[in-house]
Amino acid sequence: MKITPNLFHAYLKCPTKCWLLAADEASTDNSYAEWVTSRTDSYRTTATERIAGASTLDALAHSPGAENLKAAQWRLAASLTVQAQMDSASLESELHAVERIPSERRGKAAQFVPIRFIFRNKLTTDDKLVLAFDAFVLSEMLGRAVSLGKIIHGDDHATLKVKTAALVGGVQKSLGKITALLANPTPPDLVLNRHCAECEFQARCRKIAVEKDDLSLLAGMNSKERQKLRSKGIFTITQLSYTFRPRRRPKKLRDKREKYHHSLKALAIREQKIHIVGTPELKIEGTPVYLDVEGLPDRDFYYLIGLRIGNGDSAVQHSLWADTVEDEGKIWREFLAILETVDKPVLIHYGSYETTVLEHLRKRYTAPNAETPEKLPIQSPVNILLVLFGQFYFPTYSHSLKEVAAGLGFTWSDTSLVGPNSVARRSAWERSRATAAKKSLLEYNAQDCQALEIVTQALLGA
Repeated sequence: MKITPNLFHAYLKCPTKCWLLAADEASTDNSYAEWVTSRTDSYRTTATERIAGASTLDALAHSPGAENLKAAQWRLAASLTVQAQMDSASLESELHAVERIPSERRGKAAQFVPIRFIFRNKLTTDDKLVLAFDAFVLSEMLGRAVSLGKIIHGDDHATLKVKTAALVGGVQKSLGKITALLANPTPPDLVLNRHCAECEFQARCRKIAVEKDDLSLLAGMNSKERQKLRSKGIFTITQLSYTFRPRRRPKKLRDKREKYHHSLKALAIREQKIHIVGTPELKIEGTPVYLDVEGLPDRDFYYLIGLRIGNGDSAVQHSLWADTVEDEGKIWREFLAILETVDKPVLIHYGSYETTVLEHLRKRYTAPNAETPEKLPIQSPVNILLVLFGQFYFPTYSHSLKEVAAGLGFTWSDTSLVGPNSVARRSAWERSRATAAKKSLLEYNAQDCQALEIVTQALLGA
C-alpha cells in the first residue's frame, strides 16, 4: 500500500474518492477536474523555472537522488522523490522543490524546507496539510524533524511559510485512517458532499446514490442529521418521506417562519409535487430586474453581470462583460447607468452570492449617492432563495436554481457549465480569447437570468 500526496489530499476531500483513486477506478468526464490538473501541472512548471532562474547553476539540482540526502551540497532541488515507511503503509512524495539551508556552525545538521506550488491565490487548510505530509515523509526519511515548509502560490507567486511541525499530529491521524480505509477491499459508505462538483468521480457516485435513494442526495442535510436518522433505521429518502406529520402551529408561533422539514422535502420528491407551508408573501412593487453575476472567487474578480429587465417576451437582456480586472469598474458603472433608466427597479437574485457581489463592488468603486435612484435596489435586493426556503418544497434534491428551474420545465442549452465548470471555461477564454468560449458564458448567464424569472413568477403565482 503506497500513500502519495494525491491520495492524502483526496482523503481530506472525500474518503470514497481516496479509495477509488487507490483502486485505479476509471473516472468520468469532469471539465473542472481536468482544468485543475492542467493548471496545477502548468503552474508547477512555471514556478520551477522561476525559482531555477533565480538560483546559480552550481546551487541547483534537478531530480537529485535521495539516497544520501544528508550529504547533499545543493541549495535548491526540484522534483525530489522521498520515501518512508509507516506501519504497513509506504509513504512517497515527489516534492515540488526543496530548499537546503546549510548549518551556521559545525556539528549542526542542515535544514531542509519542502516547497509546494499551488496555482490558486487563496489557500485552504487542506493545502497546508498536504505540505505537512511532504514534510512528514521527508522528516521520516531524514530521521529528524522538518518543522518548516513553504507554499508558493497565486498569480504573484506569493510565498507562505508554514510551521509544519504544528500539523504533524493531524497528518499522522489522517494517515492512520487512510491505511485502514485502503486495507478494506470494498469502498466506504457513499456520501455525497460539496466536493462532488469538482470531482472526476461525480457522475459515478451520483448514479449510485440515486439508485440507493441515499439520504446524502438531500443537499441541505448535514452528517449529524443523517446519522441521527440512520440510528432510527431510516436510510433512504423514501423512508424519510413517510415520517412527515403536519402539525397545527400554536397561535403565538404563526407569525414566525416554520422550521425546515427534511421529511417534507422527501415527501415532495416521492410524490413529485410542490408543497407549500404557511402563507408565503412575495411582492414585486416595481419593474423586476433579474440579476446573475459570474465571477472568479479565487481572484475576487466579477467579470460578467447579467440583467434581465421585465418579464416574458418583452424582457430585455443586458450582458456586461469584463475582459480584464481593470474592466470590472467599467461594467459596474454600466450596471448603475442601466438601473437609472428603469422605472422603480427591483433587483431580484438567487442566493447570497449576488448580495456579496453588490456589497463588494459598491465598496470597491464609487458608492451611489443617497439621492440617486439606484441606491434603493442595490441596498434592498430580493433574494428569492430566502423566500423559497422553508416555505416552498420542490421535488428536487437541492434548492439550487438549476434544479428548481429545471423542475419547472426550464432547460439550459449547455448543461456542462453547471457549478465550477464556468471557472474553467473563463480560464480557457483568457488563454485563447476564443469567441465560442465567451459566447457560451454569455448565453449561460442570460439563461440563468431567465431561469430566475421563471422561478420568481412561479412563487408569485403560488
